Amino acid sequence: MVDKTLDSRLARISSGSQDPNDFIIADAKDGDMAFGVTAPGTTVDGTLKTREQHLQAIREMTTSGLVDIMLLSASSLDILSEEKLFSDSAVTPAVRLNDTTDIWMARGGRYRESPSVPFASAHLSAVAPLASLGLYSMTFSNQLAADLASLEAYKHFRKSVRRTGINHFLEVFNPAFDIGINERDLGHYINDMIIKAVAGVTREDAPQFLKIQFNGHKAMSELCAYDPTRLITGILGGAKGTTRDTFELLHQASSAGARVALFGRKINQAEAPLELVRLMRAVIVGKLLPDAAVTDYHRHLQDTGKKPLLAMAQDSQVTDPVLLAG
Repeated sequence: MVDKTLDSRLARISSGSQDPNDFIIADAKDGDMAFGVTAPGTTVDGTLKTREQHLQAIREMTTSGLVDIMLLSASSLDILSEEKLFSDSAVTPAVRLNDTTDIWMARGGRYRESPSVPFASAHLSAVAPLASLGLYSMTFSNQLAADLASLEAYKHFRKSVRRTGINHFLEVFNPAFDIGINERDLGHYINDMIIKAVAGVTREDAPQFLKIQFNGHKAMSELCAYDPTRLITGILGGAKGTTRDTFELLHQASSAGARVALFGRKINQAEAPLELVRLMRAVIVGKLLPDAAVTDYHRHLQDTGKKPLLAMAQDSQVTDPVLLAG
């Protein structure tokens, strides 16, 4: 059995002895539980990729060893476990253990206009033989009934998952609609609700790390500083954005204390996903600044004959407002 890089990196982070090389990267390929048919993305000619192309991208990234975690839907993990993809790999497979209504992204759907309702497709006893790590997701909406239901569901999940031997990490999304809190204070509200959700949880049932949206340096740094060895904080990638957005998000979040990046569309929709992840690591360890990493990425596209989605001048721009705020 090959040692998993996730285990050693988590151990060093938890002991406070980590260095930049211990930053954890996850490729989030669980988008089929949110986006359905469109999850694999599109080909260069604009047609939708197939399920098999999605699985092949997972195989290639896993085989590369560039990531520490491969996050999958249970059905994808089932297929790839039969192939023994992870048996001799240093990459840890993880499965999305719940799919609350606010991640239902069906074309024409309106589910994100309402508070998140707890729901889980995956059956814990079926997942347990395939993966020892899973993602549990919550979204707070500042509405008592909805948030109480979410916390009750998380409490029930922790009790159920204890019997399986599966560890979990906790994802907390920003709400997709106005919840009566101004944008400047939203990150602090999310931070407080995260601590509220885990403060009553013992170490045995606690999440191994967090996955949250980057709400600016101030909000991220206060959460990362709160309990850095027991509440390890990671960032989600969100929308594709520019390549500069990808590297800038890593740079700003890691400087604020984040120790994990879990990127889905930013990796999946890239012209050269493997090269993107290689350069992500270079930015994290300080070998490259974000603007230089964009230059190297476009040089790779040119050298390999891949057509860029955006011209380098445009792809070098920071477009995410929270990143522009610094």
